[in-house]
Amino acid sequence: MAFAGRRDVPEPPDFGILKRLARDQLIYLLEQLPGKKDLFIEADLMSPLDRIANVSILKQHEVDKLYKVESRPAPSASDQFCFLVRPRIRTMRYIADIVNADKMSGRSRKYKIIFSPQKFYACEMVLEEEGVFGDVTCDEWSFYLLPLDEDIISMELPEFFRDYFLEGDHRWINSVARALQLLNSLYGPFGKAYGIGRCAKMSYELWRDLEEESEGDGQGRKPEIGNIFLMDRDTDYVTALCSQVVYEGLVDDTFRIKCGSVDFGPDVTSSDKSIKVLLNAQDKVFSQIRNEHFSSVFGFLSQKSRNLQAQYDRRRGMDIKQMKNFVSQELKGLKQEHRLLSLHIGACESIMKKKTKQDFQEMIKAEHSLLEGVDVRESTSFIEEHIDRQVSPIESLRLMCLLSITENGLIPKDYRSLKTQYLQSYGPEHLLTFHNLKHVGLLTEQAAGETLTAVESKVSKLVTDRAAGKITDAFNSLARKSNFRAISKKLGLIPRVDGEYDLKMPRDMAYVFSGAYVPLSCKIIEQVLERRGWLGLEEVVRLLNGNEFSVSDSAVEDNPAWESQRVILAVFLGGCTFSEIAALRFLGKERGCKFIFLTTAITNSARMMEAMIEAKA
Repeated sequence: MAFAGRRDVPEPPDFGILKRLARDQLIYLLEQLPGKKDLFIEADLMSPLDRIANVSILKQHEVDKLYKVESRPAPSASDQFCFLVRPRIRTMRYIADIVNADKMSGRSRKYKIIFSPQKFYACEMVLEEEGVFGDVTCDEWSFYLLPLDEDIISMELPEFFRDYFLEGDHRWINSVARALQLLNSLYGPFGKAYGIGRCAKMSYELWRDLEEESEGDGQGRKPEIGNIFLMDRDTDYVTALCSQVVYEGLVDDTFRIKCGSVDFGPDVTSSDKSIKVLLNAQDKVFSQIRNEHFSSVFGFLSQKSRNLQAQYDRRRGMDIKQMKNFVSQELKGLKQEHRLLSLHIGACESIMKKKTKQDFQEMIKAEHSLLEGVDVRESTSFIEEHIDRQVSPIESLRLMCLLSITENGLIPKDYRSLKTQYLQSYGPEHLLTFHNLKHVGLLTEQAAGETLTAVESKVSKLVTDRAAGKITDAFNSLARKSNFRAISKKLGLIPRVDGEYDLKMPRDMAYVFSGAYVPLSCKIIEQVLERRGWLGLEEVVRLLNGNEFSVSDSAVEDNPAWESQRVILAVFLGGCTFSEIAALRFLGKERGCKFIFLTTAITNSARMMEAMIEAKA
């Protein structure tokens, strides 16, 4: 799909059907255990379940009591236990303990385990080892996809990042392939597929195998999504490590958006209780500020409150009939908007307070220096000071990782010094964390030998050992130019700005990082879609370690007039940030196309670091 000029952006497909499918399948599984039953739900399935089927729906299908998996259940009179769980070994041991305790006390019950999104052989093995496999019935709830908004679908698998990129565990690839198969059958067939990364390639190939087995029934149908782009998180760690400055990203960094909703505490609500708010396009205030740079948000909210006040003031000159119409038609909407407005103003104030306390401006300045490759020494000193002041173990790690990636690894002296200071500040239990970060390539040390190139070795054969040593030193200083630097230069990730960057009227995707950096992941997507493939990007691909692909489905009619040609499904394997979402939404508006986001989970720098941390708090 070559980008056209600015046009109307196509409407996204209706993803409500995904919720209905998941709800219907869950009800069907619950009804297979007729009569009253107690339901045990895994903690991280509670929020997604709430978006699909609330408590009243569960009660309609004879669910009596609800328990959280982890706590010992209170003695229950129920003859049937149903467990709604993720396929985890520790959960299997928990279930086995309950079943064995019942056996010991001579209590007879029926047990049903519903795995979401699928069951793994390892889980059945554990049940067998514990001697309870014959006492339970197992089922799968194929709940792969949760629509969080009109253009965001999440698999709600935050563990995917650690499992795949750190542990090398491939089990979730099957879930991704099945999710793609479901989307393709409902909204496809996808005409063109692009991708980069090892996991992206495996997921794509497995999905195609599943399609061949099922002999896809979508052929000949007019698609709603025309293009798909798969990307591994490790293709671009830098974007995920940067501090977010778009409103939605800041809300996520500050309050943690969980499953599309956020808990605003007393500091936001100006009362003594917390309020849970669903953040999506239905929120009239939020939908207008979510993608804006934080500096523009206050101005917008104050203008909005003035407009709202003016609408309230209209009632002063009304007669009885007009007042009746106003109360019946407009007042409810105005009150709702007023409530949301005060919440978002409260959230902004709370963010400002926290960020002022954290020297946010200084931190952003250090990050921008690292991205541009200037004043690296000063930024290193800032990171050392951050560690010594014990500001936050997560933030310190994040800054060290950003320094390492932008510099293609730390020189051994810096690596040892920062690591020692970190362990002294935050405790020696973090030693394993450093091992994990090294393993995934987030925090690495430049090995003395790795900077020797073929050219050097040839040169060193022609000169004396002493001269060779000097040459190696010279090459070592040159080798600090990292892959990130080379990629950044090749793709123009650091915009050249004459004068001040206008954040209110942004001209490119760099606005999501205050005009300092265009997200690499988004730039790759833009370039590949523009070129309809990887042609001309060979050097970038080499620097990103390959595994790229570009496939056109010859069976799908390529009709440029179809709206679907302007709808792109961007799949992030290992998590996607709100900054990337905002950047691609901006690109979509500019180019007259619509991006739909499918991610294994919404992520940010803190979640990424937490996934790597071994030290248990």
